[in-house]
Amino acid sequence: MSNTWGRYAILLAPLPLLLVLVYVLPFLGVAKWSFTDPEVGLGQYVRVFTDETVRSVVIRTARVCAIVTIASVTLAYAISYNWVFGPPGRQRLIEYCVLIPFWISVLIRAFGWLILLRNNGIINSALMDIGLISRPITMVRNEFGSIVGMTHFLVPFAVFPLASAMRQVDARVLQAASGLGAGRMRIFWTVTVPMTLPGIIGAALIVYVFAIGFFITPAILSGGRSVMVAEFIYLQLFQTVNWGLASALSVMLLVVVVLLGFVLHKVVRLDKLFG
Repeated sequence: MSNTWGRYAILLAPLPLLLVLVYVLPFLGVAKWSFTDPEVGLGQYVRVFTDETVRSVVIRTARVCAIVTIASVTLAYAISYNWVFGPPGRQRLIEYCVLIPFWISVLIRAFGWLILLRNNGIINSALMDIGLISRPITMVRNEFGSIVGMTHFLVPFAVFPLASAMRQVDARVLQAASGLGAGRMRIFWTVTVPMTLPGIIGAALIVYVFAIGFFITPAILSGGRSVMVAEFIYLQLFQTVNWGLASALSVMLLVVVVLLGFVLHKVVRLDKLFG
């Protein structure tokens, strides 16, 4: 038995070693900078909570991520419902629509939304051509553009846990509710939604974790006018060269992600969530 465990340990050893070299050691270096640059102490962490600029960036990030999470999970729930309970043809079409975005670069998708949403873009031009608006609506270089681009990117990540939760709903329960006289909407709100609540919570946590660290899409679609934490860290590193503040924000961001992961693990069974 000990020989078997010894073989397993030898086979598994490269993975924890790689994690230590690639993640743990660099993170310890970042944590050290947060306490020592420009001077030893908790000054950079105090600044995160007291500096108006930093605080506004953190609040904006939390607000945008919350909006994106609600929008993504809502859209993903509708998509997942049709994917699981719809006719075969619709299921196949939705499957392609969910999978294809994973094959397209996030950069290409961000520039695609920029072309669609800018003042002389396709959407504004079409609305003015049909007379619905007299002048362009500003939909990029602000929070709205970031929210649209991030939601588009994150919807597929919410679809899979929701679809997995819906596939575990016992069809006999739905049939029993229908047999007792409940209408479709009542079955949906009183049976389907409560039974898929773990999937909703799991999808929301997953989307929020992804959204917190988003960089490319908000940077392109907000045009630097709605800076979020990831972009702010980049600016502190490569423009103002304030590595201490950037490190403190990075450590706090990782702590938030770890806490959300802990909540996900405690609230939702991962084997049930991902099938």
